[in-house]
Amino acid sequence: MSDLTVSADLLAPAPTAPGANAARMRETAEAFEASFLAQMIKPMFEGLSTDGPFGGGEAEGTWRSFMIDAMAKQTVKAGGIGLADTVVAEMVRMQAEQSVGAGA
Repeated sequence: MSDLTVSADLLAPAPTAPGANAARMRETAEAFEASFLAQMIKPMFEGLSTDGPFGGGEAEGTWRSFMIDAMAKQTVKAGGIGLADTVVAEMVRMQAEQSVGAGA
């Protein structure tokens, strides 16, 4: 082997730890659940007026979507509604089917 030859082992993709993959799936599932919850929460605020002595005026209407997103993320952080668990289980099932299909 000459000095300019690259080992095939160096060109192979780095193996990912099973825990890292599971953590990414969980993170993705929780982001999906937060997005779903935000869409469910949004209609609750559509009819609210921002007028009055304690209303935020135009700024409240402008920043309301950020507040809704934060509420949804906090709900997921506190345990959510179980949607992320279902999504993770489905992702694991699909990944297992894919690996069985690739091995055959």
